[in-house]
Amino acid sequence: MQLGGKVLTLSDSGGFIYDPDGIDQEKINWIKHLKNVKRGRISEYADHFTNATHHEGKRPWNVPCDLALPCATQNELDADEAEALVENGCIAVSEGANMPTTLEGVKVFHDAKILYGPGKAANAGGVAVSGLEMSQNSGRVSWNTQQLGEMLTELMDGIHAKCVEYGHEGGKDGSGYVDYVKGANIAGFKKVADAMLAFGVV
Repeated sequence: MQLGGKVLTLSDSGGFIYDPDGIDQEKINWIKHLKNVKRGRISEYADHFTNATHHEGKRPWNVPCDLALPCATQNELDADEAEALVENGCIAVSEGANMPTTLEGVKVFHDAKILYGPGKAANAGGVAVSGLEMSQNSGRVSWNTQQLGEMLTELMDGIHAKCVEYGHEGGKDGSGYVDYVKGANIAGFKKVADAMLAFGVV
């Protein structure tokens, strides 16, 4: 949203809402109050914002979009839904949960060569912040929100760079497809292996 994106759908366990006018910050604030204070259901959004529609018991992956962000639960996006996203022109999928896309769905994205950010990389911010909190506690230091944001940005930039380094399948000029799953797997393995060697485990 901060970069000009137009949010079209949001969901909960009861279904999803589609708002063709876009879900701006004011509407996000309304949803936060609905969910965090009133403990309401996303269906109430369509009652309040009358241009929106609620789709009970369904998931949003058939709605045409440029970017899809599965951020709820494991295996929420299957192969058929992945194919629908690709056919509808989706160019990127970035996971904000632990393995929300099935293995079959991941294969669809890989075969279509769309940008696919697996949760182990794209959703690493939570674990990274936990590490920063541990550093704060052990060092008896305190960082403000801006400092934490800058450190998190640096960490995520580093994760992205490693994914590109190990997952790039294009030419030497930097063009071509980046397999972020491959890149994240190799980078993660190398980090653990280097630590084991450094501590003399192997």
